[in-house]
Amino acid sequence: MTKAVCPGSFDPVTMGHLDIIERAARTFDEVVVAVMTNPRKAPLFTVEERVEMLREATQHIPNVTVTAADGLLVDFARKHGCKVIVKGLRPIQDFEYEWQMGAVNKQLDDEIETCFLMSRIEYAHLSSSIVRELAFFGCPTTGMVPPSTAQRLREKFAKPQA
Repeated sequence: MTKAVCPGSFDPVTMGHLDIIERAARTFDEVVVAVMTNPRKAPLFTVEERVEMLREATQHIPNVTVTAADGLLVDFARKHGCKVIVKGLRPIQDFEYEWQMGAVNKQLDDEIETCFLMSRIEYAHLSSSIVRELAFFGCPTTGMVPPSTAQRLREKFAKPQA
């Protein structure tokens, strides 16, 4: 049985993230989605909110669990018995950073492999930061994020009534 971890900050979860998670779930016996804390980022949503959004978005996938994580990813993978780290790659912008992180993780634990899944072309332009910016300006995010996440974005950026 192969268990994989699909890590990310997921602030918020996008349809691109969800596509990678769904494809990982078809490839591996069990997938743990790890909502990571990134000390270099100031998140819009709390870790608890992001975990909840991902649980809502992945409830239709029986072999996926969602949990919060902090610290080193390889430590999390080891602790949870994950032998594979699944990362999504968008054209060009993700490759160098993700390759570097994969190499570092391999150096830290030679028993854990990194698997890169290329993003589908219809999601290649999506990023959480773009979605946050669109939502901030009141643009609809339908089709970019799961419906429950779109609702949370609307609530987060709702303008107070005068």
